[in-house]
Amino acid sequence: MRADEHLEYHMARLLILLHHFGKPNSKGLDGLTKLAKLDFLLRYPSFTDHLLSSRGASWPLGCEPSPDELNAVESRMIRYKYGPWDHRYFLLIGRLVGYELAETVNGKGRVSIRLTEKGDTLATQLASTSDWSMTYKRSEMLRQNFNLSGNRLKQMIYESLPDAMNRPHWEEI
Repeated sequence: MRADEHLEYHMARLLILLHHFGKPNSKGLDGLTKLAKLDFLLRYPSFTDHLLSSRGASWPLGCEPSPDELNAVESRMIRYKYGPWDHRYFLLIGRLVGYELAETVNGKGRVSIRLTEKGDTLATQLASTSDWSMTYKRSEMLRQNFNLSGNRLKQMIYESLPDAMNRPHWEEI
């Protein structure tokens, strides 16, 4: 089975991402647009590489994608009206909340999501494994370089990555 067919796989990646952007008792990661754009940058290292370069930044030592990773996609997303999107987000967030690993809170006119203590503990445990340590490091890099609003991330992706965005809605990126 491919990685994109395993819900637990996607839940683990989102837990690690939320560990950096939606810690327990914080305001949380504000909005699904921001979540989708950050997840896009995790899943498409070649696009992340381009955005880092355009911002005068680079991959931290030990985080750089391999040549194979730059030519591959972890799991596909689609082009939707606000940029990259994965149709599983509502299901994944619902499961994270249902398993008491995350919770939703009021955001700036939208929903924010943050980890519970239980979710944060699990994210930390996952990060210590060889399967997830790179995702953890790259999520930390995203926090340092792309901790922007969902709308700003969307604009940056549209402006800097026209090859990804100049396609019909619902088409795979």
